[in-house]
Amino acid sequence: MGHAEFDGEAGFEATELVEVAGGLQFPEGPVALDDGSVLLVEIERGTLSRVLPDGSVEVVADLGGGPNGTAFGPDGRVYVCNNGGFFDYDHSSGIAIPHPDSAKWEKGSIQRVDPASGGSEVLHRECNGQPLLAPNDLVFDRHGGFWFTDHGVRSGDAAAGPAGAPSVLYSTVDGSSIVGVLWGLDATNGIGLSPDGTTLYVAETYTGRLFSFDVTGPGEVAGSTIADGRLLYDADGSALFDSLAVASDGSVCVATLLTGGITVVPADGGVPTFLSTGDPLTTNICFGGSDGRTAFITCSGTGRLLRCTWPVAGADLAHRG
Repeated sequence: MGHAEFDGEAGFEATELVEVAGGLQFPEGPVALDDGSVLLVEIERGTLSRVLPDGSVEVVADLGGGPNGTAFGPDGRVYVCNNGGFFDYDHSSGIAIPHPDSAKWEKGSIQRVDPASGGSEVLHRECNGQPLLAPNDLVFDRHGGFWFTDHGVRSGDAAAGPAGAPSVLYSTVDGSSIVGVLWGLDATNGIGLSPDGTTLYVAETYTGRLFSFDVTGPGEVAGSTIADGRLLYDADGSALFDSLAVASDGSVCVATLLTGGITVVPADGGVPTFLSTGDPLTTNICFGGSDGRTAFITCSGTGRLLRCTWPVAGADLAHRG
């Protein structure tokens, strides 16, 4: 597929983007496995799927709705944010474009999947009596719990669901506790932790903003609203942000819509760099390989999983498959 340049001042070298698999139905939530395969969701298909090293695809679990983000928990199960199937997909332009369809939306959930059997169960549908709207992405911490975003839903310019729903939540792995953590963010999407676990990163989709918050304990940050965070980067309306991953050097790698690629934001908020994928609906990135420097990128509009060699390794995840 040729070479794609990292643009910016951080001195990234050119890297070759290679297609691992095609024909995927709006892939998202990639997780690199130790055997060289990649677990991901196909949102339009409603499945948790595995892409094998030869590019073949097998269904692990049929989850229904709109499975969106995935992560391994300390129990070896796969935890999935499911947005409840709020989108329909238009392929008339040659790429899959999601459109909201509130008539089909069944509200969201957190699901837990046994990757060996494909069996699944619903862990959460609500928090403190308030329904989850459209859970989007999640990350486990070293305490065994997970942070996740609730993107919310929109029909045109109108929001659906109850007002005042939390934008970021936290759950224990057994589901015995779920709490709202942050309120007032707009369409939260990607979420990640710094390598030392002391900083939480959250991306907003429509504003193209990336925020950081100080972690003070399991499921706790300093404050409870957007005003308590730090604006790490603002795309100024030129792009939208999707999911993210954090590299070992602390940089935040945010999948970027419209411009189509990965925006790499230094931990200190310095000048970002950008890797173009050529897909305006580039939705996520994860790291794997023996040295942690193989980046896997989901290009949802064109239904592809790409890989390339990253300049640095990804940050160690709390749990791996």
